[in-house]
Amino acid sequence: MTSRQERLPAPDRESMSPGQLSALEEIEAGPRGALFGPFLPLIHSHDLMTCLSKTGEFLRFESKLDRRLFEMAILLIARRWDQQFEWSYHHPLALAAGLEPSIVEAIGVYERPSQLDEPAGLLWDIEAELHESRFLNDDVYARAVELLGSTAFVELIATLGYYTTLAMVMNAAHTPSPAEPALPHIDRAQS
Repeated sequence: MTSRQERLPAPDRESMSPGQLSALEEIEAGPRGALFGPFLPLIHSHDLMTCLSKTGEFLRFESKLDRRLFEMAILLIARRWDQQFEWSYHHPLALAAGLEPSIVEAIGVYERPSQLDEPAGLLWDIEAELHESRFLNDDVYARAVELLGSTAFVELIATLGYYTTLAMVMNAAHTPSPAEPALPHIDRAQS
């Protein structure tokens, strides 16, 4: 990925409006502890940043969704949107949550692994179907609610949408990200 000029960098603390300072202090006092990643451009709309931050905190720290599936969902979105920040940040979290390295590698090149267990395979189907057709067929929906329960199913869909929002914001803003672990390059012309 080529280096790009960051758009919408966060203003210096001294230049922030009272609303931005309040939002910054809230995020610093929360589980993230600092302003980074998607919140750098989002602070330009501090009220939106605060709402999204609270949504993300719920999904990351309180959701009923299994942590392995949660992190897999984020990696699928990072791959879908070629989002290096989310990939590099959540790659080690996915491994720590028990997602097998071979599955992480397969997600990196967006090739469905043959060894997915039922919940991971279902997650792959849900993400692909929602992004490719914009809908979820009745069979996949019924399997998801049966396997995950309605609460975790809704939180999975919200996780996919939330991280899609963050990916779009960071891609539009050219938000800087760690280079490692690197999201593998995919030739989109052949995809």
